Amino acid sequence: MQPWYKKIDLLSLLLWGLLVAAGLTAIYSTTHGAAADVFTSSPRQNFDRQLFWFGISTVGLLVAMTLPIRFYQLAAFPIYGITILLLIAALLFGREINGAKSWLALGPMQFQVSELAKVGTVLALSQLVGMRRPKTMGLDVGLTIVGIILLPAILIVLQNDTGTALVFFGLIPIALFWSGLEFNLLLIMVAPAIAGYLSIVNLPSAILFSLAFTGFMWWRTKDRRMTGVAALFSVGTTAVASFALTRFLQPYQVARILSFTDPGAAEFRDNAGFHQLQSMAAIGSGGWTGKGFMQGTQTQGSYVPEQSTDFVFSVIGEEFGFLGSVLILVVFLVFLIRLVHLGGAMKHPFGVMMASGTVGIYLIHTFINVGMATSLLPVIGIPLPFLSYGGSALLANTALLAIVLSLYYRKDDFSIYGY
Repeated sequence: MQPWYKKIDLLSLLLWGLLVAAGLTAIYSTTHGAAADVFTSSPRQNFDRQLFWFGISTVGLLVAMTLPIRFYQLAAFPIYGITILLLIAALLFGREINGAKSWLALGPMQFQVSELAKVGTVLALSQLVGMRRPKTMGLDVGLTIVGIILLPAILIVLQNDTGTALVFFGLIPIALFWSGLEFNLLLIMVAPAIAGYLSIVNLPSAILFSLAFTGFMWWRTKDRRMTGVAALFSVGTTAVASFALTRFLQPYQVARILSFTDPGAAEFRDNAGFHQLQSMAAIGSGGWTGKGFMQGTQTQGSYVPEQSTDFVFSVIGEEFGFLGSVLILVVFLVFLIRLVHLGGAMKHPFGVMMASGTVGIYLIHTFINVGMATSLLPVIGIPLPFLSYGGSALLANTALLAIVLSLYYRKDDFSIYGY
């Protein structure tokens, strides 16, 4: 019989610890030294607060790893329901921070409930898929999956937290793929995201992509209905995006969306593009090896707005250079691949969906956050997992990891439940 300590995936824990340590290092740099003179007392305490939440998250991780598989299966839907009620409570009674009404207070502590909703949503998806026998994925299950994700996403949009809502929307194709959705339908689900992005960057390329994708689906399926849906999703998204940018959205909204294409342009550099312009200046000034810990002029001068939260990657780039930035991305990559491996090793649909949903959330966050910092994507306010300042995000992301590790630790117990 394998000793208990050999069942714990130490590599995942090590990678988690490295990412949190990198985040604490960057947060310390942005709130101490010369940078501290720019802030009031509250931001100076960000490092201490993050260290406190790291302790809370560590305790939570240890507790979560002691819980059996059956607990997570039975608690999945109730936890999802509780997070929905919390989202409604935040919408009605929550505190507004940075324009988003998504915070609830519990004594001296505040929680961003949209972060906690990610845990409940992935658990509910895992239980739904886990209740199905293999190869029984039908349209009804697919629509239920979409509904489970859309409900919290809509509530979060109503809280004016569009960035976090996008993470939920991005989770839809990932959940459908790992639940067994037909590959052609998955392609159709992904096409609008590509068409929408290209519509912002270059409209002719979006039109070309939409026509090419529709033709590809006809060549692949020879099905008129499938081809029609492909055209509706790709061409329709291009048309809607173009209409929204030219006719529907306000000028300041359009500027915020388009600024990433050229943040240094005269119409963007002093307002919508300012964040990204400063972030790229910080990253670019780091060179190959960086300026050294707490030696970054952009960081210590606090020229980059939100540099301990949404733009923490710019701190890494300036102080540890291209090599440090690549190292962080490599750690993320190995971490995500490892979690996919753990999901595959569990074999049971509940464990596979839990691992893939967790990877999906981490991947979407990382892709968008680094894209914001490097001006490849618009600024939509999404933190970098484990690195950005934020107790709720750190706790929620660690909880997702803890559940995956707990299920992997007891993967042999899945045979009790019919697989």
